[in-house]
Amino acid sequence: MANREFTVTALYAGGRADVFLASASGLTRSHVKKLCDEGKVFLNGKETKGKAVLKAGDRVEIGEEERKNLDIAPENIPIDIVYQDEDIAVIDKPQGLTVHAGNGTRGSTLVNALLYHLDSLSGINGVIRPGIVHRIDKNTSGLLVVAKNDAAHLSLSKQIEDKTCKRVYVALLEGVVKEDEGVIETHIARSEKDRTKMAVSTRGRLAVTDYKVLKRYAEYTLTEFSLRTGRTHQIRVHAKYINHPVVGDKEYGYKRDKFHLNGQLLHAKELELTHPRTGERMRFTAPLPAYFAEVIKKLR
Repeated sequence: MANREFTVTALYAGGRADVFLASASGLTRSHVKKLCDEGKVFLNGKETKGKAVLKAGDRVEIGEEERKNLDIAPENIPIDIVYQDEDIAVIDKPQGLTVHAGNGTRGSTLVNALLYHLDSLSGINGVIRPGIVHRIDKNTSGLLVVAKNDAAHLSLSKQIEDKTCKRVYVALLEGVVKEDEGVIETHIARSEKDRTKMAVSTRGRLAVTDYKVLKRYAEYTLTEFSLRTGRTHQIRVHAKYINHPVVGDKEYGYKRDKFHLNGQLLHAKELELTHPRTGERMRFTAPLPAYFAEVIKKLR
């Protein structure tokens, strides 16, 4: 069976092959390690190990013996398509919808819905993540852009890498944040205690988040976050780091919340990008979902 091939961007230069492949392919780190041990991973055409250090432009290939279990089928899952043309689509993802297969998830993802509702998707990320340029967590709602062809995908990926794609989130935080605004700058890596989580760590990658207080309540703070980097769970980890976790975040915050939520009150409310074909600067916004707005109403 043919291998899948991925090209290393500057974002992953200096990193390990197994870390890059787990991110690029959607497979687990343990599965990638197994493939490396079996000699089924290749760097620039030569067999390699997971610890190999990558350079921008390197070609990494990975065997696909289990692809048959990961084939993605279209599913008629309702989604809110905010905008689309022949190159891109902007989706307002609901809370509870996983973006793509991986880590035990095989169906009922955003990708399954995209395959049903859109006429084309880029193929750069293979069959598991067609069209997916960036992700937001399952229980985070809001905007993300999808590439409908490879040229658009490369353009959007570069914008994210160059930090010219602007992403703004709003969250309700536990407690009252004292500062009106600030910058959170740490390093984030996979947690040594729980590999499903991320944590602030000196061995991690630089993560920078700007924040601004929108409204203070007796026990909570409505806060706006802007990403300068795009690390996994970045806002949620940084919110925990400043001792004001996101309300409803059972992984990084409190196990219980008095609002009986199904996930964290974190919403990607604004997305700004340059159109890959026309060069037009485009800005999209998404209102707070009803359950989030209802909590704010109660606090008022």
